[in-house]
Amino acid sequence: MKTLRLIENIGRADVQMFLWCVNSRHQRLLSRCARAVSKTGDGYLQVALPLLMFAVDREVGGTLLLAALLGFALELPLYWILKNGLKRPRPPEAIPFFNASITASDRFSFPSGHTAAACLLTTLLLLCYGAAAAPLVLWAAAVGASRVLLGVHFPTDILAGAVLGTGLAHLSYAVIVS
Repeated sequence: MKTLRLIENIGRADVQMFLWCVNSRHQRLLSRCARAVSKTGDGYLQVALPLLMFAVDREVGGTLLLAALLGFALELPLYWILKNGLKRPRPPEAIPFFNASITASDRFSFPSGHTAAACLLTTLLLLCYGAAAAPLVLWAAAVGASRVLLGVHFPTDILAGAVLGTGLAHLSYAVIVS
């Protein structure tokens, strides 16, 4: 009983945080910016950047490329299993009279795939290149925030995606360098 009550309380707090994020008087401008940032998390960078780093630096770039291949080979099916197994409705289905700024590419909300992929790539770049990759932390956070601002994810979806991506980055990096 206490566990169910805790989950319900977390769910209510998540909806309240979500509504606070999307009910800004600057929502139109935020939505435009969020749309642009969200597009950078669509997957092209996750392919292009490891390939570019490999072309520039075969040694460390090779480690990055192999870890990215392994990380995304693990992330995609795990993300799909979680999303389709848990079946958390997206905000427009969960909140009456709420309309998202964009149409999501799939039906369910938890976890955020954009955030998982951005955090996986960012963490791998941090592990391979250290502080030089630190600005990408802001990019990954912005990708996650953009998904909430666009109305397609709740804040806990973003948190779960960040944990998933970061954890898989550490795992895949450890496997490749061992």
